[in-house]
Amino acid sequence: MFPNSANSFNEIYKAFYKKSVLFVRSYIHDGMAAEDIVTETLISLWERMKRDTVDPIPPFLFTLLKNRSLDYLKHQAIKRVAYDVITQTLNRELEIRTTTLEACDPATIFAIEIQQIFQSTLNSLPEKTREIFMMSRFGNKSHKEIAELFGISVKGVDYHILQSINELRITLKDYLPFLGALIFLK
Repeated sequence: MFPNSANSFNEIYKAFYKKSVLFVRSYIHDGMAAEDIVTETLISLWERMKRDTVDPIPPFLFTLLKNRSLDYLKHQAIKRVAYDVITQTLNRELEIRTTTLEACDPATIFAIEIQQIFQSTLNSLPEKTREIFMMSRFGNKSHKEIAELFGISVKGVDYHILQSINELRITLKDYLPFLGALIFLK
Protein backbone atom coordinates (compact mmCIF):
# COMPACT_ATOMS: atom_id res chain seq x y z
CA MET A 1 0.00 0.00 0.00
CA PHE A 2 2.79 2.48 1.00
CA PRO A 3 6.18 1.99 -0.62
CA ASN A 4 9.34 2.36 1.48
CA SER A 5 10.43 5.90 0.68
CA ALA A 6 10.49 9.32 2.32
CA ASN A 7 7.38 10.24 0.36
CA SER A 8 5.57 7.18 1.67
CA PHE A 9 6.38 8.22 5.25
CA ASN A 10 4.84 11.61 4.51
CA GLU A 11 1.80 9.85 3.09
CA ILE A 12 1.45 7.67 6.20
CA TYR A 13 1.93 10.74 8.38
CA LYS A 14 -0.76 12.66 6.49
CA ALA A 15 -3.13 9.69 6.45
CA PHE A 16 -2.92 8.78 10.14
CA TYR A 17 -1.57 11.71 12.16
CA LYS A 18 -4.80 13.59 12.94
CA LYS A 19 -6.83 10.45 13.71
CA SER A 20 -4.00 9.13 15.85
CA VAL A 21 -3.71 12.37 17.84
CA LEU A 22 -7.46 12.40 18.44
CA PHE A 23 -7.37 8.76 19.54
CA VAL A 24 -4.45 9.23 21.97
CA ARG A 25 -5.69 12.58 23.24
CA SER A 26 -9.08 11.10 24.10
CA TYR A 27 -7.33 8.86 26.65
CA ILE A 28 -4.44 10.88 28.00
CA HIS A 29 -6.04 14.36 27.95
CA ASP A 30 -2.77 16.13 27.15
CA GLY A 31 -2.46 17.54 23.64
CA MET A 32 1.32 18.01 23.65
CA ALA A 33 1.97 14.55 25.06
CA ALA A 34 -0.51 13.04 22.56
CA GLU A 35 1.35 14.68 19.66
CA ASP A 36 4.67 13.37 20.99
CA ILE A 37 3.31 9.84 21.37
CA VAL A 38 1.83 9.88 17.86
CA THR A 39 5.03 11.24 16.29
CA GLU A 40 7.19 8.65 18.08
CA THR A 41 4.76 5.88 17.18
CA LEU A 42 4.63 6.86 13.51
CA ILE A 43 8.43 6.84 13.42
CA SER A 44 8.45 3.39 15.07
CA LEU A 45 5.85 2.19 12.56
CA TRP A 46 7.96 3.49 9.69
CA GLU A 47 11.08 1.75 11.09
CA ARG A 48 9.08 -1.48 11.42
CA MET A 49 7.78 -1.14 7.87
CA LYS A 50 11.38 -0.95 6.62
CA ARG A 51 12.06 -4.42 8.10
CA ASP A 52 8.70 -6.20 7.85
CA THR A 53 5.49 -6.08 5.96
CA VAL A 54 2.80 -4.35 7.99
CA ASP A 55 -0.57 -4.85 6.44
CA PRO A 56 -3.11 -3.60 7.29
CA ILE A 57 -1.48 -0.54 8.89
CA PRO A 58 -4.39 0.91 10.95
CA PRO A 59 -4.85 -2.01 13.41
CA PHE A 60 -1.10 -2.30 13.94
CA LEU A 61 -0.71 1.48 14.35
CA PHE A 62 -3.57 1.74 16.81
CA THR A 63 -2.19 -1.20 18.82
CA LEU A 64 1.14 0.68 19.06
CA LEU A 65 -0.69 3.88 20.00
CA LYS A 66 -2.75 2.05 22.62
CA ASN A 67 0.36 0.50 24.20
CA ARG A 68 2.30 3.78 24.24
CA SER A 69 -0.72 5.58 25.68
CA LEU A 70 -1.03 2.92 28.39
CA ASP A 71 2.68 3.30 29.17
CA TYR A 72 2.23 7.06 29.39
CA LEU A 73 -0.80 6.75 31.69
CA LYS A 74 0.97 4.21 33.92
CA HIS A 75 3.97 6.52 34.14
CA GLN A 76 1.65 9.42 35.04
CA ALA A 77 0.06 7.26 37.75
CA ILE A 78 3.49 6.45 39.20
CA LYS A 79 4.41 10.13 39.12
CA ARG A 80 1.13 11.00 40.85
CA VAL A 81 1.74 8.44 43.62
CA ALA A 82 5.28 9.75 44.11
CA TYR A 83 3.97 13.32 44.15
CA ASP A 84 1.30 12.37 46.70
CA VAL A 85 3.85 10.66 48.93
CA ILE A 86 6.17 13.66 48.76
CA THR A 87 3.27 16.03 49.43
CA GLN A 88 2.13 13.97 52.43
CA THR A 89 5.67 13.88 53.79
CA LEU A 90 6.08 17.63 53.36
CA ASN A 91 2.68 18.23 54.97
CA ARG A 92 3.60 16.06 57.95
CA GLU A 93 6.92 17.87 58.31
CA LEU A 94 5.13 21.22 58.10
CA GLU A 95 2.62 20.12 60.75
CA ILE A 96 5.44 18.99 63.04
CA ARG A 97 7.32 22.26 62.60
CA THR A 98 4.11 24.26 63.15
CA THR A 99 3.15 22.27 66.25
CA THR A 100 6.67 22.52 67.64
CA LEU A 101 6.79 26.25 67.06
CA GLU A 102 3.34 26.75 68.57
CA ALA A 103 4.41 24.77 71.64
CA CYS A 104 7.62 26.76 71.96
CA ASP A 105 7.33 29.31 74.74
CA PRO A 106 10.29 31.68 74.65
CA ALA A 107 9.37 32.99 78.08
CA THR A 108 9.71 29.50 79.52
CA ILE A 109 12.97 28.85 77.70
CA PHE A 110 14.41 32.15 78.83
CA ALA A 111 12.96 31.75 82.31
CA ILE A 112 14.87 28.50 82.81
CA GLU A 113 18.06 30.03 81.44
CA ILE A 114 17.61 33.20 83.48
CA GLN A 115 16.93 31.16 86.59
CA GLN A 116 20.13 29.18 86.07
CA ILE A 117 22.20 32.33 85.55
CA PHE A 118 20.46 34.02 88.47
CA GLN A 119 21.18 31.09 90.79
CA SER A 120 24.76 30.78 89.58
CA THR A 121 25.34 34.51 90.14
CA LEU A 122 23.85 34.36 93.63
CA ASN A 123 26.04 31.37 94.46
CA SER A 124 29.11 33.33 93.37
CA LEU A 125 28.34 36.19 95.80
CA PRO A 126 29.87 36.30 99.26
CA GLU A 127 27.66 34.38 101.69
CA LYS A 128 26.61 37.40 103.73
CA THR A 129 25.73 39.45 100.62
CA ARG A 130 23.73 36.52 99.18
CA GLU A 131 21.81 35.97 102.44
CA ILE A 132 20.96 39.66 102.79
CA PHE A 133 19.74 39.82 99.19
CA MET A 134 17.64 36.65 99.55
CA MET A 135 16.04 37.90 102.79
CA SER A 136 15.26 41.24 101.18
CA ARG A 137 13.86 39.93 97.90
CA PHE A 138 12.44 36.54 98.79
CA GLY A 139 12.17 36.50 102.59
CA ASN A 140 9.96 39.58 102.83
CA LYS A 141 12.24 41.12 105.45
CA SER A 142 12.64 44.86 105.75
CA HIS A 143 16.06 46.44 105.60
CA LYS A 144 15.74 47.27 109.29
CA GLU A 145 14.97 43.63 110.23
CA ILE A 146 17.91 42.37 108.16
CA ALA A 147 20.22 44.97 109.74
CA GLU A 148 19.21 43.76 113.22
CA LEU A 149 19.74 40.07 112.26
CA PHE A 150 23.25 40.70 110.93
CA GLY A 151 24.18 43.41 113.42
CA ILE A 152 24.89 45.97 110.71
CA SER A 153 23.40 49.32 109.77
CA VAL A 154 20.54 49.78 107.31
CA LYS A 155 23.11 51.45 105.02
CA GLY A 156 25.16 48.22 105.24
CA VAL A 157 22.10 46.23 104.15
CA ASP A 158 21.60 48.69 101.27
CA TYR A 159 25.25 48.20 100.29
CA HIS A 160 24.96 44.36 100.15
CA ILE A 161 21.69 44.50 98.19
CA LEU A 162 23.20 47.00 95.75
CA GLN A 163 26.24 44.73 95.29
CA SER A 164 23.94 41.79 94.52
CA ILE A 165 21.84 43.82 92.08
CA ASN A 166 24.91 45.16 90.30
CA GLU A 167 26.32 41.66 89.88
CA LEU A 168 22.97 40.36 88.60
CA ARG A 169 22.70 43.26 86.15
CA ILE A 170 26.09 42.36 84.72
CA THR A 171 25.40 38.63 84.33
CA LEU A 172 21.81 39.10 83.15
CA LYS A 173 22.37 42.16 80.93
CA ASP A 174 21.13 40.29 77.83
CA TYR A 175 17.94 39.28 79.65
CA LEU A 176 17.00 42.53 81.40
CA PRO A 177 14.05 43.24 79.08
CA PHE A 178 12.55 39.89 80.15
CA LEU A 179 13.11 40.41 83.83
CA GLY A 180 11.24 43.67 84.14
CA ALA A 181 10.47 44.44 87.76
CA LEU A 182 11.05 40.90 89.02
CA ILE A 183 14.13 41.72 91.07
CA PHE A 184 15.11 45.34 90.77
CA LEU A 185 11.98 47.25 91.57
CA LYS A 186 11.22 45.88 95.00
